Amino acid sequence: MLLVVGTVRLPAHKLETARPFMKRMAEASRAEDGCVEYGYAEDVFDPGLIHVKEMWIDQTALDRHFDSLHIAEWRATWPSLGIGDRDLRVYDVGEPRQT
Repeated sequence: MLLVVGTVRLPAHKLETARPFMKRMAEASRAEDGCVEYGYAEDVFDPGLIHVKEMWIDQTALDRHFDSLHIAEWRATWPSLGIGDRDLRVYDVGEPRQT
């Protein structure tokens, strides 16, 4: 299992414009084979900072995701949305456990 976590940043005043694009990206990603979880969350203390969390069954599924049309379309919106700083990391994880 692969866990992708991190952040992207956009100007806070562009967030409402970005929401429909983010929604389409999340919905298309969630429909992909091998996607276990995919989501965005706005930081409550830092406007314009978006937390990203994804879970994929394996590297093949993640590679297919990176090659998908919807991710190309999402990335094409970045300049107009002012998306700049990205800090995403991939972690190999084992089976979940309750805390």
